[in-house]
Amino acid sequence: MMIEEEKNRKINLNPSKDILKQLRIAAKILHIENTAVHKILENPKQIIIVKFHILMDNGKRKLFTGFRVRYNNDLGPTKGGIRYHPDLTLSEVINLAALMTFKTAVMNLPLGGAKGGVRCNTKKMSNREIERLTRKYTEAIAKFIGPDIDIPAPDVYTNEQIMAWIMDEYSKITGKSAPGVVTGKPIIIGGSLIRDEATSRGLMYVIQEASKHLSLKLKGAKIVIQGYGNVGFNIARLLNGIGCKIIAVSDTKGGIYIEKGINPIEVKEHKEETKSVINYPESKNIKNKELLELECDILIPSAIENQINKINAPHVKAKIIVEGANGPMTLQADKILNNKNILVIPDILANGGGVTVSYFEQIQNKSGNYWNKEKITKKLKAAMKKSFDEVIEIAEKHRITMRTAAYIKAIKKISEAINVRHFFSNK
Repeated sequence: MMIEEEKNRKINLNPSKDILKQLRIAAKILHIENTAVHKILENPKQIIIVKFHILMDNGKRKLFTGFRVRYNNDLGPTKGGIRYHPDLTLSEVINLAALMTFKTAVMNLPLGGAKGGVRCNTKKMSNREIERLTRKYTEAIAKFIGPDIDIPAPDVYTNEQIMAWIMDEYSKITGKSAPGVVTGKPIIIGGSLIRDEATSRGLMYVIQEASKHLSLKLKGAKIVIQGYGNVGFNIARLLNGIGCKIIAVSDTKGGIYIEKGINPIEVKEHKEETKSVINYPESKNIKNKELLELECDILIPSAIENQINKINAPHVKAKIIVEGANGPMTLQADKILNNKNILVIPDILANGGGVTVSYFEQIQNKSGNYWNKEKITKKLKAAMKKSFDEVIEIAEKHRITMRTAAYIKAIKKISEAINVRHFFSNK
């Protein structure tokens, strides 16, 4: 483990208080509170911090800081995305790695959890600079990743092209073709079909199950989506395709509202032309705060962390909230919404479609046998339904929130793996 002292940045080597508190609640129900297993799950297994220079287009060299956190690998190789963001912190990466650990367990995958990234602003970098940065970052973390060790994937401001560069650089370093070192690659070099919409398609399947549970008709259901990136756009498109009415969407600059419903594809085209969804014809511009408090059937926060909190939770009017983003809600908000009888589908279940199809990509890479879209969607739908059914059963049995139920399911699986692997043997 390498730890750096960064000026004006407080380094926290544990997950957030909310994650630790949720972990503690689940551990208490499972009767493993304060045990060795509980302590293992409170701490990341491996933290990697790297610094490297790259040559910029202006001829000057610039220093960058990168991270990779492998939180837990008791169920299998670690898995998790890589994000490029100017405000990325180690604490954020640790939180996301912890969430990924619980997510893979909830989804019944033989994987652990990880996360990584580089503190950079790709909006101010050329493609050549981004490629140099990606290759240098890959070189710096190469000995910590691999098809049977830790498998990165796309995340915020990274994409299939960046995964291709990582795969190529890692293959050069190891001296052999290694398509399985990353997922979310272009299809031509071993990527999987539907990977670009996997998270959103998984969200749709969970929404369908939740709607059945509440006897809510999806045809004509009013949908509000915060965030209109890959996940937000695709879930809007998919839900619109099954008869839902998307009445509001937003991005970092603001949101739009149309009572009769938007055309997701036309809004995407508008955003590509103007760099935002705001000012879309025939729509009313609204703030993100207003969007979250709109009266609707289903609210899907698919932007960033802590968007729903103790201040705005009392004003949320949705019947179901499905977390498309990681950590978009605080624990205090979760409690308030539960008291209002609003069904909240937590991130570690709701957006598990992405990592599930990533796992399918790993299987295809190892076997050399690539599946068609029908097979992948069928297997994804079955996986999402199974996990939803298991979590809702735990929630109803213990009369707890879906979030606590999901943590119970995840922690039970991981703790069983720890015990069966004899981590506490005296040998």
